[in-house]
Amino acid sequence: MGLTDGGIATPTLDREAPEIIHRVSEEGGGYTFARMVSAAASDGDATAAEVAREIAWEQLHSGPWHSVLPIWRDAYSMACLHVAKHHFAGGDFPETLKVLDLGLIMGGSLLRIDLENAVEKVMAVAEEREKSNNNVGGDGGLLFSSVEFNEDEVGKNYLCSEWKQELITFSQFLERIQSRNTCAVPTYLAQHPLFDQIKELRKDILVPDYCYAGGGEMRSINAWFGPGGTVTPLHHDPHHNLFAQVVGKKYVRLYAASVSEELYPHSETMLCNSSQVDLDNIDDNAFPKAKDLEFMDCILDEGDMLYIPPKWWHYVRSLTPSLSVSFWWSNPEGSP
Repeated sequence: MGLTDGGIATPTLDREAPEIIHRVSEEGGGYTFARMVSAAASDGDATAAEVAREIAWEQLHSGPWHSVLPIWRDAYSMACLHVAKHHFAGGDFPETLKVLDLGLIMGGSLLRIDLENAVEKVMAVAEEREKSNNNVGGDGGLLFSSVEFNEDEVGKNYLCSEWKQELITFSQFLERIQSRNTCAVPTYLAQHPLFDQIKELRKDILVPDYCYAGGGEMRSINAWFGPGGTVTPLHHDPHHNLFAQVVGKKYVRLYAASVSEELYPHSETMLCNSSQVDLDNIDDNAFPKAKDLEFMDCILDEGDMLYIPPKWWHYVRSLTPSLSVSFWWSNPEGSP
């Protein structure tokens, strides 16, 4: 019996489907969605499943994200699972994975366990098929390319007017990184939970013992991946940060937390941890206190790690195509 036998199991969906359909109809007016997704579940109607997914997708983009009814996020997850089942049964593993990834990113939390388990099954089937191909003299190539979706930053940095966020596949992102065509607005995978999204990569990451030395709690492990010239502007973070350089080189400059006022933080709440001072082009007239401040700087090479204390200001520039990993942790509760 092979891994594909029985298709994709969705026990949470099977249990929660009636309630989701009821709520999306009553709260969201999604009567057409309810009909389509019911047809997908009872008759295996692939077209109905795709229509249901498109309806939910439109609802997710009907206005600002905070104004979208939460039930539509669960409805989108539901439709993605039905569409993924169809592609999986037909042996289209790349499309299956693509749909599941979108469900994980755009969907709600209710059906997340089913989506994650489905991704694991697709990956397991891919590995089994690859081994089988190798045993019969195949070329050993992957059955599918990396199609995971990521929200990337496009532009010099998040303080610039041309900056935006864009949802693209990981394979598209890699193509941009590898392209020799220089672009005025680089693409940067910045502070992204890549290892939560691609579980296979998480297995390659070992959390340094330093992160547990004070009895603290891990907060996040994030990836920073982009071409040379990408910049993280001067800012500070609330947690301890062990910054590990995996590929390439980065220049880092640090200012102590005690000089915060001299670095002219933005007054807006969303940017209050970011400095108005552009270290690439300092305006001495506008920011005279920043001119002669003491700082520490270094160049991180592959295999180097740098500890950045909470509230310390730091500026980072990629000198080459670069991959970094940041480990954030907090102090034990009640400690200073």
